[in-house]
Amino acid sequence: MNKPLSIFAFGAALVSLSSLGATQQASADAISDFYKNTTMTLVIGTGPGGGYDLYARLISTHMSRHIPGNPKIVPKNMPGSGAIRAANFSYNVAKQDGSVIVGVHRTTPFAPIFGHKGPKFDSAKFQWLGSLNNEAGVVRVRVDTGVKNIADARRKVVIMGSTAPGTDTTIYPALLNNTLGTKFRSVTGYMTGPSVDLAIERNEVQGQTDSVSSMQLRWPNWRKQFYVLAQLSLTKHPSLPNVPVILDLIKPGNLPAGLSVEEAKTIWRIMLTQKVMGRPFAMGPGVPANKVKVLRTAFRKMLADPVFIADAKRQKREVVAVDGDAIQKLIAQAVSAPKPLIAKLKDALKYKGKVEKAKITFVKDTGKVIKTQRGGRAIIISKGGKKLKARVSGRSTKVFINGKKAKRKAVKIGMTCTFTYPGPGQQAKEVNCKM
Repeated sequence: MNKPLSIFAFGAALVSLSSLGATQQASADAISDFYKNTTMTLVIGTGPGGGYDLYARLISTHMSRHIPGNPKIVPKNMPGSGAIRAANFSYNVAKQDGSVIVGVHRTTPFAPIFGHKGPKFDSAKFQWLGSLNNEAGVVRVRVDTGVKNIADARRKVVIMGSTAPGTDTTIYPALLNNTLGTKFRSVTGYMTGPSVDLAIERNEVQGQTDSVSSMQLRWPNWRKQFYVLAQLSLTKHPSLPNVPVILDLIKPGNLPAGLSVEEAKTIWRIMLTQKVMGRPFAMGPGVPANKVKVLRTAFRKMLADPVFIADAKRQKREVVAVDGDAIQKLIAQAVSAPKPLIAKLKDALKYKGKVEKAKITFVKDTGKVIKTQRGGRAIIISKGGKKLKARVSGRSTKVFINGKKAKRKAVKIGMTCTFTYPGPGQQAKEVNCKM
């Protein structure tokens, strides 16, 4: 039989609980004070204008309201090598104090698992905050190709546009060729997803692997413009009830020698976990657990915020969020997959033909600057009554004012500028301005 607490023991218990509460409150106050006096950085592993960039900017706009201290979150584009450059920076160079978040490609965490060159990080040691979307992928080609399904793509060559090695746009055409016998040709080197779109418009390439959300946003009339050959997803997207998921197409007669149906399906299941990760965000391995917990909580609260939801709808951003803990488990499962199977997967990801380099056509437009956005990250000129917009990268766009190199933020309204770019709305190779 339990003895009742003496008045002294009861008092001691109260003191203990009071001390615990005080400690927790002090910890909460310290975190709030830290973020109140800190400007956070959201490192974006892609160039401006694409889906990853725009999803990241949603977070930079809305997540602060749910972080104690309400810090300012500044987005910073750091494109390169399929977001591996940004991941390396966030893992090895960035402060590990909770002030830096990184948004990467869904394929980036798998690069070291598959033995790609360049990663200097352990994907399982990143601390994942969550993803804004469980992405359903698609294989889409122009209707004038006459290629309506995967069976047609086994008989006829289709030229697919891509950005960088290790991204969806290069991985999936190779995987389709090596597991289902399609004849996709890869043309790589486009700066962003919108750059590939422009190449498709110009018929320089005929299609690309993409996400349903990006396709629907960038191509409102996609049903008339593309044949969707297959869904790169574990389950069907509601808007594509009659398009088969890739697992339904894996049959004995379609596979190369040495690859069983079960092996092919397991390879695709591993790959499609990347789609579940969608638009992932993480923090470095050294960030204290209490700050990771606070930011995961802020991420979840943001998802339920009516202002965030309304903004996502206004931007036509599909949000099917995935929790950070779920992403952590998916990565752990991929890391622990049997080595012989990973070896077969790695071989299946290799494009066996000659990878062609994109020949990007640049045009020049000159006009007066009527608006700049986000510190010169976008510049709008007026030419012949038309408004023309160029995206300006701090890293890869050369900016000149009166013949001298300048920062993009130095471009002001009223200047006369010449854009050298693939076309309106695209990232500029050069911006040359005069006072």
